[in-house]
Amino acid sequence: MDIYNVEAAEILANEALLLPIAEAAPIYEKLLATFPTAVKYWKQYVEAYIAANDEETAKQIFSRCLLTCPHINLWRCYINFIKRVNSKRGSEGQEETKKAFDFMLNYVGNDVASGPVWMEYIAFLKSMPVVTPQDESRRMTTIRKVYQKAILVPTSHVEQLWKDYDNFENSVSRTLAKGLLSEYQPKFNSARAVYRERKKYIDDIDWSMLAIPSTGSYKEEQQCMAWKRLLTFEKGNPQRIDAAAANRRITFTYEQCLMYLYHHPDVWYDYATWHAKNGSTDSAIKIFQRAVKALPGSEVLKYAFAELEESIGAIQPAKTIYESLVAENASMTSLAHIQFIRFLRRTEGIEAARKYFLEARKLPSCTYHVYVAYATMSFCLDKDAKVAQNVFEAGLKKFMQEPGYVLEYADFLCRLNDDRNVRALFERALSLLPPEESVEVWKRFAQFEQIYGDLSSMLKVEQRRKEALSKTSEDALSSLENTLYDVVSRYNYMDLWPCSSKELDYLSRQEWLAKNMSKKSDKSVMLTSVVGPTLDKGNAGGGANAKLLPLSARVVRPETSRMIIYDPRQIKGPVITATSSGYTKEVDDIFKMLSPPIMSFITNLPAIEGPSPDIDIVLGVLLQSTLPAGHDVGKPSGPVPGATTTDLSGPRNQNGSVHRPPRDGQPTKRKAIERQEEEDAAAAAQNRAMPRDIFRLRQIQRSRGVAPAQSGSTAMSSGSMFSGEQSANSSS
Repeated sequence: MDIYNVEAAEILANEALLLPIAEAAPIYEKLLATFPTAVKYWKQYVEAYIAANDEETAKQIFSRCLLTCPHINLWRCYINFIKRVNSKRGSEGQEETKKAFDFMLNYVGNDVASGPVWMEYIAFLKSMPVVTPQDESRRMTTIRKVYQKAILVPTSHVEQLWKDYDNFENSVSRTLAKGLLSEYQPKFNSARAVYRERKKYIDDIDWSMLAIPSTGSYKEEQQCMAWKRLLTFEKGNPQRIDAAAANRRITFTYEQCLMYLYHHPDVWYDYATWHAKNGSTDSAIKIFQRAVKALPGSEVLKYAFAELEESIGAIQPAKTIYESLVAENASMTSLAHIQFIRFLRRTEGIEAARKYFLEARKLPSCTYHVYVAYATMSFCLDKDAKVAQNVFEAGLKKFMQEPGYVLEYADFLCRLNDDRNVRALFERALSLLPPEESVEVWKRFAQFEQIYGDLSSMLKVEQRRKEALSKTSEDALSSLENTLYDVVSRYNYMDLWPCSSKELDYLSRQEWLAKNMSKKSDKSVMLTSVVGPTLDKGNAGGGANAKLLPLSARVVRPETSRMIIYDPRQIKGPVITATSSGYTKEVDDIFKMLSPPIMSFITNLPAIEGPSPDIDIVLGVLLQSTLPAGHDVGKPSGPVPGATTTDLSGPRNQNGSVHRPPRDGQPTKRKAIERQEEEDAAAAAQNRAMPRDIFRLRQIQRSRGVAPAQSGSTAMSSGSMFSGEQSANSSS
């Protein structure tokens, strides 16, 4: 069951609204145990008790949530409750309400939405009764101080507060007002400018979001980045206020951030380290204590907490944290044991670390990692190779069948230059390990002989390796054959290869294909899966430096989880007019020469995401294409018997134009008609030949370096004639 199901929580909260408070209280407690920073649930919970006139319980709820939820709506609910409780207590109640306002503004007075609270506080101060002139003077001084604080906070009501402050000072003393207003005018201007900048960051934040463990969703990532951008903005102190005020504002922003990113350990760590860097280690320790309580399963936060305690010399508190890590994780991992041994070695010395190691190795959950860590520490820090080798030998009795432990022990013996014992270790391990688990050990054995052995021992181990590993392969015969890739594997060193990357790709593919040639696999499967074994073979040759394969052997696959279906209807097509701006002068000139049908065609083209196509090639293809004549809807596409176009329009000339006879009463001008027919025929011939000529001319001009604009006008004019003729044929 997912306790952080937001939809289910909303359903429960809505059901609680309809129940009496006695029945709704367990529901609220359950919700707030899961979402301890959910302001709307706290507010809904406390308002239910206020409506039931249970003031004591309401006060207890406020004491549980106010300091951890610095949200203006919850705090305004609190101040309204205080005003209601103290409304009938006279001057004593007013004084309590004034203290509540001061308490509230001390915590949430830096909120961008706190402007109405400042104005409400000032109105409350103005409404307080006074008896003596001294009381009136004190009240005016208090109101002035509140105004001067309020106009320094970048809130949404900062301009209104400035106007009210201006009126207030002028109503008291115009002479005094002139000096005070001129002093605070630049500060107000700075607060107003910072509010405008701050609002850009705050608008990206979802204030209704519930704090849940990280899911990796896109919205969650966006919210994390929005909060981190706001924190970076506040840390820059854009208003250039004093350090104490700036730190209070940053602290308030962190506290607000944690209401929504409560389960994100990086935010807690950043908050604590910010305090530590500013010299407030006590505050950093308190933040870490809250973080460990909020995220009890986060080991990394506990290590960071212990690191802070150790860095300031608080050894015993740090040791307590390590002991809690060991107690909680003894049955799951050996990392806590290793880190505790290192801590004891740093703080209490060699003997304390040795004593704890002897205790830890007796635990059934102790893995070979603890042996390796303690042996390495003894060898590197204590400079005691004998103790280190004894530890490795002791661990070998328990972990001989662990390839990782064998390889670590082999590395240690190589550092000692003890080649005899290295070979003995490999032989002992390979005699016990099953073939399917001995791949890495054989690989390291072969590498050892390649570096430290002679040619005969190198070839011998390589052949033994093939024979042993061939038992795990279906095609043992091909595995035993010697190939050129074996030579590549023997003679490469780190990221240096005895062949080019192209040759390496070829040889690795051939190696894989030879091993799989007997399998009746699909061709597409073989082609797509050939790269994976290629990398494995490269790893066999590269050894510890297998990550340094040639780049051509690496494959980058798309992240399909973030792909979306392309729908051109979601993107508005380009709007192009003859006077459109944003193009070059040559393109604008071309648009002016286009005929209306071509312009209509271009305007209705769908949007294209990606590189822009070459306009010359596109137009060349269009001009060379034979466009089919359009047909009316509902009419057959074939020839219609009966009257034809010629019958309706008259006989046509050779070029396709209609020959109209002279009207009655007008003399025939045969020479003029014949001349017109010749011109029409020449135009038609030119029209048929022009597209290919234009395309060839464009290629010739490019090869000679002629500017495209010279031929662009020719192509466009030809296109205009071509489209015009098509439209004429369609209309006729």
